[in-house]
Amino acid sequence: MSDLVQPLGGRVLVRVLEEESVTKSGLFLPDTAKEKPQRGEVVAIGEDTDLIKVAVGDRVLFPKYTGTEIRVADADHLIIESGDLLAILRDADTASVAA
Repeated sequence: MSDLVQPLGGRVLVRVLEEESVTKSGLFLPDTAKEKPQRGEVVAIGEDTDLIKVAVGDRVLFPKYTGTEIRVADADHLIIESGDLLAILRDADTASVAA
């Protein structure tokens, strides 16, 4: 993926992860009722490694309306300033083992 788009400076390329289309109670949500995605996976980072605190493969949380939307290899992506990222998401299984 990073061969197609290489972010510059302190930016990261994030593949947007789709939100669930079915609620926990089993109700189907149409696209118009879904919230804008806020989670993604880092697929490439810029060359300013002193500024960037995430690595390729990290799952991250970002604000709803941030970054520049692009479509790469039939998937939605965002180019985001690394400082705009809110958090790195960890698996519950990994967190319980580490604790």
